[in-house]
Amino acid sequence: MEVINKPINRRRLNHVKVSDVVIAAILIIWGLVVLLPFINVVMISFTTEAEYASTKVFLFPKRPTLASYQQLLADKRIATGYKNTLTVLLMGIPLSLFCTASFAYGSSRPNFPGRKFFFYFVLFTMLFSGGIIPMYMLMKELGLTNTLWSVVLASTVSTFYMIIMRNFFTGLPDSLIESAKLDGAGDWLILWRIILPLSMPIMATITLFYTVDRWNEWYNAMIFLQKGSLQTLQLVLRSIVLESRVDSIVVSEGGSIMYDKQNFTMGLKTAAIIITMLPVMLVFPFLQKHFVKGVLVGAIKS
Repeated sequence: MEVINKPINRRRLNHVKVSDVVIAAILIIWGLVVLLPFINVVMISFTTEAEYASTKVFLFPKRPTLASYQQLLADKRIATGYKNTLTVLLMGIPLSLFCTASFAYGSSRPNFPGRKFFFYFVLFTMLFSGGIIPMYMLMKELGLTNTLWSVVLASTVSTFYMIIMRNFFTGLPDSLIESAKLDGAGDWLILWRIILPLSMPIMATITLFYTVDRWNEWYNAMIFLQKGSLQTLQLVLRSIVLESRVDSIVVSEGGSIMYDKQNFTMGLKTAAIIITMLPVMLVFPFLQKHFVKGVLVGAIKS
């Protein structure tokens, strides 16, 4: 069998522009700027306090240790925080997607009565809000304080995410909806059987957004939840880090302030960051193929 050696296209190699090299160099430098601090945080979580005291920035510890993770995971409140956060996710994400998709579809239809009024009314809440005190008073009147429902309902719908989904629905062909109505389908049937199956990119994107928001929820939980058994993961990690900082300060007999070397506060901080980020990082690859398309289409369509 004769093998034909094709000549190398040197013209293509010679047409590499200086701007391409500059852009590639900038992207590489920017990638290192983003990646190196993350690697540094991961490595600090595996290092000892003595090694951290000698150098603040390193790529690999000389004597790796799991002491920070062991101290963090030994606290029984971690399991409680995971349980409460997962409960908030299971209750909040379906409710948020249902409300967001319903309003986005209704406001995207030209024949919806009062479409512009309701859209701008909701858009107004993205610019102005009553604040945390009216929200707390409302939750208290409803009897939802010290319940996980207060955390779920306090941020059920994001106006920004609704606008992205509405723009995506507006870009879908009207002929699909018209043909379904000719066959006798109602608006709810059209939404669930036609619109949503065609909107998997934007649904995956908004699901990821809501998942990250719910997973990182701490402010509303700090305001509405006083019981320790209801604290979310972020509140639990915050409490552990703050307590370790206080416990590391020891007052000697002479009244001088000393530090307990057994509590490595920076190691606990970085370990808490990794424990918080890891579940989201594991979910993101499964939604990545829909993520870019959903954001671009939802942002460009009008």
